[in-house]
Amino acid sequence: GLLGTVTSVIAGVERATERTTPEAIDLQRTFAEMLAGGDQACAIEVSSHALELRRADGIHFAATVFTNLTQDHLDFHPSMEEYFQAKRRLFVREAGARIVNLDDPYGRRPAGEFPDAVSFAIDADADYRASDLRTGFEGSEFTVHSPEGEHAVSLCLPGRFNVANALGAWAAARALGVRSEQLAATLPQAGRVPGRFEPVVEGQPFAVLVDYAHTPDSLENVLSAARELAQHQVIAVFGAGGDRDRGKRPQMGEIAARLADVAIATSDNPRSEDPEAILDEVLAGAGGHGVERVLDRRLAIARAVSLAEAGDVVVIAGKGHEQGQEFEDGRKEPFDDVSVAREVLRGLPG
Repeated sequence: GLLGTVTSVIAGVERATERTTPEAIDLQRTFAEMLAGGDQACAIEVSSHALELRRADGIHFAATVFTNLTQDHLDFHPSMEEYFQAKRRLFVREAGARIVNLDDPYGRRPAGEFPDAVSFAIDADADYRASDLRTGFEGSEFTVHSPEGEHAVSLCLPGRFNVANALGAWAAARALGVRSEQLAATLPQAGRVPGRFEPVVEGQPFAVLVDYAHTPDSLENVLSAARELAQHQVIAVFGAGGDRDRGKRPQMGEIAARLADVAIATSDNPRSEDPEAILDEVLAGAGGHGVERVLDRRLAIARAVSLAEAGDVVVIAGKGHEQGQEFEDGRKEPFDDVSVAREVLRGLPG
């Protein structure tokens, strides 16, 4: 089975999710349903909220994977250190294999704390490492170096961050006894994840990619990956959520201004806050580098597409798989970046 932010799969049936990690009682009921349906294992995304609120207490994990930790959820956790300590709970409990990313500063901490930790990285010297990385719109190719030898691997997902995630999955699978040859043969079959660097194709001569990037680090990763793919300009549509960590806003403005040739700041789940005030804080980080301000998200997407030419890459960041725009009083209006981008592209002349 599978439980995560984007979707869940229980006994082979895909279902929508309300939160990354369910409440403790709901989680145990889901595990029981998986067992009754014939599932023998579950891959689960465990959020820091869930760990802090003890939703995952009593679960024995056969393997835990630490991918990275970057600024997010500081509306819930008082500091980055407390955010890290919440995540660390996964590793201090009586656990199976501990898999950590040595390219991440926070990942290096459990690696030093637990001598039995298994490491992965692209840049650092790790137990599982990637080299000869080549990435394009169709995916990535790289070589996995491991204690078992070297294996050439292809992945249908582009971007260094997806290669890093694949390495973490590889290390966890090996710890659970899956053969390297089997992993090299099955990784190419891993499908794209909705709203994660998702291409929108309507015959246009430029690329349009929709991604969930809503933190400084994820926005930097996505725009850096887009830069590697672009023949010409990178055009970014991005925003920052209301009633969440305000410290992210100027950072995201700075990143978009630095990494995109054209950056358009727009509304992204303002919730109870004034969306114009949110954009003021975002644009404060741009330092006068000409980030455009288009409050209406649909118009911002249309503006980005209208500016794109052959060989450009348009990145629509922030919502990814989400299907709505959140406003005050809990009001949620339907909005899907992929559908809107598709409508705009279909309306292009010629």
